[in-house]
Amino acid sequence: MKTIQVSRFGGPEVLVLLDGPAIAPEAGQISIAVEAVGVGFVDVMARQGTYPLFPEPGFVPGVEVAGTVDEVGPDVDANWRGRRVFAVCGVGGYAERVVIDLVKVVPLPDKLSAGQAVGTGVNALVASFALERTGADAGEHVLVRGASGGIGVMATQLAARKGCVVMAVTSSASRADRLRALGATRTILRGTGEDTVAGAYDVVVDTVGGSDMGRFLTMLKPNGRYVLCGGAGGPPPADLLARLFAEFHKSPSLMCFSLNSIDDDHRRPVADELFRLTAEGSIEAVIDEGLRLDQAAEAHRRMAAGDLFGKIVLRP
Repeated sequence: MKTIQVSRFGGPEVLVLLDGPAIAPEAGQISIAVEAVGVGFVDVMARQGTYPLFPEPGFVPGVEVAGTVDEVGPDVDANWRGRRVFAVCGVGGYAERVVIDLVKVVPLPDKLSAGQAVGTGVNALVASFALERTGADAGEHVLVRGASGGIGVMATQLAARKGCVVMAVTSSASRADRLRALGATRTILRGTGEDTVAGAYDVVVDTVGGSDMGRFLTMLKPNGRYVLCGGAGGPPPADLLARLFAEFHKSPSLMCFSLNSIDDDHRRPVADELFRLTAEGSIEAVIDEGLRLDQAAEAHRRMAAGDLFGKIVLRP
């Protein structure tokens, strides 16, 4: 089977296409004939060697896949064969086939395509759990930073479904139009000064991080909640805790959220609900582009350029 391997840490050029033997599932496992692979910024960090949970070079990146079960382990019900499924595999997704523990698999609704599954998938799971952590509620003002990215478009839609007043920060008028169509109450163009209003938001959902986090902390209302759930902009500034202390009188809460902290038993029912919402059209799986598996390096270049709206999907 064909896979994309990280030959060494570095730029997109370190992603190489290899052809090798397929792996048979063992006890408690299934094999998925992959039809769609989600590309996320976590894959970029894995390729660069800046994300701590990935192995040394020689691994196959890709944290989420969707496809059809083509083989099952010796103790797995044969009825799983032929079922369309989604899986958070953590590693190994840039491949024609993935072998994974059955407990990590979520069956897909009939009306949901494999591309829609990974277009929803990890991004919507992160956005859903992040909003849950903040306790975002109807009528509250929610700022989504990095709203045009995969997590951001899902956070915008899910916050709007909760009845929140959603302010989406993006980089262009055309993206702003699309975000309003997805449920944003209003949009803010990054760098125009519109996003500097202090004390305006109950919740900030930050998918970016980076040096501007301190400034966004000041935008919380008293008892506001700030959740960092992405790191495309790099680490926070060194004085972030000092900035938080300066806001002490407002009792702000600052938290981080990673999907790695959620076990399979808690993740599966949330994924089921998100896929149901996508299949019925209540939320949209926003796919920027579909590329072939052997175009993985191009997908990473596009992510680095920051010109995406939603998700890039690889198709073996």
